[in-house]
Amino acid sequence: MCKTDQAYTHKRYERQTIINELYKKYIEPTLAQRDRYIGVEFEMPVVNLSGKAVDFSVVHNLTDRFIERFGFKVIGLDDDKNVCACQSKEHGDILSYDCSYNNLELSFGREHDLNIIYDRFCTYYKFISDVLSESGHTLTGMGVNPHWKVNRNIPIENGRYRMLFHHLHSYTKYKLPMYFHEYPQYGTFSSASQVQLDADHSKLAQTLNTFSKLEPIKALLFSNSVLLGEDSSLLCCRDMFWENSPHGINPHNIGMYDCEFSCADDILNYIASTSIYCAERGDKYINFEPINIIEYLGRDSVKGEYFSSETGGYETIEFTPELEDLRYLRTFKFEDLTYRGTIEFRSVCCQPIGECMTTAAFHLGAMISVDKLSKLMENDTVLYHNGYTASELRKLFVRGTLPEYIDENKLWELARTVTDIAKDALIERGLGEERFIEPLFKRIENRTNPAKTMLSLLDRGTDLNEIIRLYAQL
Repeated sequence: MCKTDQAYTHKRYERQTIINELYKKYIEPTLAQRDRYIGVEFEMPVVNLSGKAVDFSVVHNLTDRFIERFGFKVIGLDDDKNVCACQSKEHGDILSYDCSYNNLELSFGREHDLNIIYDRFCTYYKFISDVLSESGHTLTGMGVNPHWKVNRNIPIENGRYRMLFHHLHSYTKYKLPMYFHEYPQYGTFSSASQVQLDADHSKLAQTLNTFSKLEPIKALLFSNSVLLGEDSSLLCCRDMFWENSPHGINPHNIGMYDCEFSCADDILNYIASTSIYCAERGDKYINFEPINIIEYLGRDSVKGEYFSSETGGYETIEFTPELEDLRYLRTFKFEDLTYRGTIEFRSVCCQPIGECMTTAAFHLGAMISVDKLSKLMENDTVLYHNGYTASELRKLFVRGTLPEYIDENKLWELARTVTDIAKDALIERGLGEERFIEPLFKRIENRTNPAKTMLSLLDRGTDLNEIIRLYAQL
């Protein structure tokens, strides 16, 4: 049986006190009887089809008209009193802007049936598309805004996003033996497709282990974030954005799990190894150098920086860490255990709009079939038992590179087997949700993904705006 380490103590909070709080936050919610609820989030880039920067007045007009049309209530304003988030009183759905007004997000209240989520998505998307088209703008289904170089890549003017922007730009001050990319504004032009599913406590370790091993397959199927005008060989730059930024100073905060879990206590100890980098005190959103959460809560004081509206710059502040600051502990793992008792899957780029539900369908079917997929991955020799870890393979696959030992025919057959298993689970649910996974079989047949397809179209001389419209089609 796994045991947590109870020997380590700190001045303010003993390790076991912190471990107990982490248990309450992350593990305890999974002990309750879990319904198979589904939460889906779509981030989509806003694009000005004229090739110029997104006109934020167009975005604000859209938000106002969306609220009027659907009766959403305002739940977030920026410092200039522009609406940055609104929520449905009926379903709990949220329209918001992730980090920037260049990136629109639709988050759906939890449901049992993917069809219900999709129907509401279509209703919202059609309205949004019609309004944006009046001003020559559109949403599209790409993981990186195709006009990222010309857009105003500035954060939403509020405490959280200003802090995040400041944190990501702080990479120049670190003298560490790691590579930092030079795109600290990436949050303003990168878009994801995320899924949350209720976690089964008895299968927590198995689920995280299995989905970690599936990450190379997911890179093969879902890559869709190309940094046009820079490195077009990187089919999914999403990984690099997070891993080679200040978020990745502690590698346990990002990417994949390079270890095998055997029980919930293993997961708990992993969470205890992650770092915190922000907190709030009054109206001040404070950023500081990432500190391991156990060490942070053991300190008498921490020095950080906050934005002063009076001076228009950043001021130094010293404050005392408190247990309540655990609510600011947020990691960016590909599979993240959340305080809701869910696992959030966050390694997939925004997909072409007509295939937007593939992400949710794949993860739902795979989660239901975790026993089958666990055995498949444990016995696999196409990818594994050849000297490479899942993390190493994903890093190669997002560049479209295969190690010499991999038989490409067998690799795509493995992808088909995994997708078949997920599809069978959806069929057994009897809700017709298997229709959403069908586009993946076309990708498998053609040995492609949205990133490869886009690059192929560009190579053939297709105009970028034509591709933007193609990826925007519902």
